[in-house]
Amino acid sequence: LEKALDYLKNGVDINICNQNGLNALHLASKEGHVEVVSELIKHGANVDAATKKGNTALHIASLAGQTDVVKELVTHGANVNAQSLNGFTPLYMAAQENHLDVVQFLLDNGSSQSIATEDGFTPLAVALQQGHDQVVSLLLENDTKGKVRLPALHIAARKDDTKAAALLLQNDHNADVESKSGFTPLHIAAHYGNINVATLLLNRGAAVDFKARNDITPLHVASKRGNTNMVRLLVERGAKIDARTKDGLTPLHCGARSGHEQVVEMLLDRGAPILSKTKNGLSPLHMATQGDHLNCVQLLLHHEVPVDDVTNDYLTALHVAAHCGHYKVAKVIVDKKANPNAKALNGFTPLHIACKKNRVKVMELLLKHGASIQAVTEVEPNPFIYALSNIGLFVQNSHIQFPRYTNLTVHVYTK
Repeated sequence: LEKALDYLKNGVDINICNQNGLNALHLASKEGHVEVVSELIKHGANVDAATKKGNTALHIASLAGQTDVVKELVTHGANVNAQSLNGFTPLYMAAQENHLDVVQFLLDNGSSQSIATEDGFTPLAVALQQGHDQVVSLLLENDTKGKVRLPALHIAARKDDTKAAALLLQNDHNADVESKSGFTPLHIAAHYGNINVATLLLNRGAAVDFKARNDITPLHVASKRGNTNMVRLLVERGAKIDARTKDGLTPLHCGARSGHEQVVEMLLDRGAPILSKTKNGLSPLHMATQGDHLNCVQLLLHHEVPVDDVTNDYLTALHVAAHCGHYKVAKVIVDKKANPNAKALNGFTPLHIACKKNRVKVMELLLKHGASIQAVTEVEPNPFIYALSNIGLFVQNSHIQFPRYTNLTVHVYTK
C-alpha cells in the first residue's frame, strides 16, 4: 500500500494499463488488496475501466472470489451489470466459479441474472452446468421473474437432473422453452436418453411432438441416437410415429440410417410406415443399405418391404449396395430376389455401378445372380467395357468370369 501511495504522490497516471488493458485497480482487485483498491479509487481510478476483453475490476474480483473487494467496488459505484465483450457479467463469473458469498452480495445489490452471454447462457445455466448446487439454489430462490431458464432447463435435461428441472418449472410452467436452434428440453432429454427428466417434462405439459428446426421431433432424435427406452416412452405418450422432417425423414428412417436394430424393430411393431420416403425418394431400406447395417436390412425385409423399391432417380437398394461395395447387404438383397438388372436413371444397372466403382466382390455376386453384361446405359457402354476401362487396376488373384465370354478373364484391382 505504501509503495502504491508513493507512486501516486510522484504523479504516476493512476489509470495506466499494460498491453492487455490491465491497470493497477484490476490487479489489486484480483489479488484481494482491499486497502489498495480503496486508495486507488479515492485518488481517481476509474472504477469501471475495462480491459481489452471488456472486464472491469468487478468482473475480475468476482471471478477470483474476492468478496471484500467486490463490496468495496460496488460501494464506490461499480456497475454490477457490466458485460464483457462476450457478454459475461460479474454475477455470471461468480456463479461459474462457485463463489456463493459473491453471488449473494451481487444479487442483493441489483445484479440481474437474466442477462445472458452471447451464447445465450445465464448465471443459472453455467452454475447448473458446473454442478454448483448451492449457487443454483440461491439463484432459483432469487428468480422472481422466471426469465432465467434458457438454457438452464436444457442443461437440467442433459444432466437428467429432475430436482433442478422441477425447480426451474415452478415459476414458469412452460416446459417447451426453446434454445436458439429451436430445440426444447425434451429434445435434449431424448438425445441423451434421460428418461427421468423426460417423464417429468411430459408430466409438466411438454409437447411430445414439438417441431424444432427442420421439423425435427424428439422421436426423431431418440430414434437416431438409438435410445430404445426413450422411443418407447415417447410413443406411449402419443408421439407421431410417422412424423416427417422437412426432408421427409421419419423416425424409422433415422433409426435405420444409424443402424439401431432395436429401435427399428420397435417402430415397425408399432406401425411405423415402412414405405415412407424422403423428398429424394429414399426409403428406410435404402438408408440401412447405405450404412451397411445388415441386421436392419434383414429386419426390414422380414417385414416385407419391397426389395426393388426405387428413389426419385430409380435407384434400388441393390444399386446403393453396389455403389458402396457392401457385399453382405447386397447378398441378402439378391437372396430376396432383387432384380440384378434394375435400371436407374440413364439406364444404369447395379452391375454398371459396381464395375465403375470397382466393387469386385459385388460384381461377382451380381454376375452369379444373373446380372447382364450387355445392359447399355443412355450415356455409357455395357458393364464389360466399364471393367475393361479399369484394366491396369488389378486385384491379385481376383478372376471374374463373364457369362458368354468363357475364354475371357478380367483382372481388376483397386487404386
